Amino acid sequence: MSTIVSFKDVSLNFGGVKALNNVSFDIKEGSLHAIIGPNGAGKTSIFNCISGIYKPTSGHVEFKGENIGSLRPDEIANKGVARTFQNIELFENMTVLDNILIGAHRHIDYGSISGILFGPSVREKEIEARKIAEDIIDFLEIEEYRFSYILSLPYGIQKRVELARALAMKPEIILLDEPAAGMNNEETEDIARFILDIHEELKITTVLVDHDMNMVMDIAEDVIVMDFGQKLFDGIPKDAIHDKQVIEAYLGVSTDK
Repeated sequence: MSTIVSFKDVSLNFGGVKALNNVSFDIKEGSLHAIIGPNGAGKTSIFNCISGIYKPTSGHVEFKGENIGSLRPDEIANKGVARTFQNIELFENMTVLDNILIGAHRHIDYGSISGILFGPSVREKEIEARKIAEDIIDFLEIEEYRFSYILSLPYGIQKRVELARALAMKPEIILLDEPAAGMNNEETEDIARFILDIHEELKITTVLVDHDMNMVMDIAEDVIVMDFGQKLFDGIPKDAIHDKQVIEAYLGVSTDK
């Protein structure tokens, strides 16, 4: 498998605080990767560097071999990078369908004048965007909420809608920032199933950050463990749970006898 995202000696500083300290790793195309670690370990900072919200202090981030460190978030999104957020970032006074269409409109390239005139080519593109949105609504099993306003929806469904909007962009890689946060066991099982379906059926490279170790260990193919901005481990999940540094980071105690 070829490398789709490469972190090369990336550091990210906020004044005297080192959010990331000389971090390097590769994410292979088609993989299901997890990034785990205690609070403040630097997990979301990695996502922010990939998606262009933060610019690395040193080192660089590559997407499909291209250095994207100087690109704006919208430019990186247009290259095929989609993400969800730790805190839900939806338009609360819009419907589920309209929120998902925002993602689908990445594929619409007509200008404002064409939009006002609303000619045949524009109508064709709008129909295409609606089809993308409807396919994802079916895929994530949210048909009954299609015309519901975000404000009226349960938390777990809102998280699913945010995932739907990201999928509507038809990304090459999707970054999921704590997709199961705040969910009960049933909702967590549902979102884990959808993540596996995204990886296996849609063939989208998937990277998730989450604190639910059971879910991560069940579905991830590879795992990176972070602590205080440094990479502690990079490998398969079954090796991570026996790694001395990983155990110390999560338990806060030494494993020395």
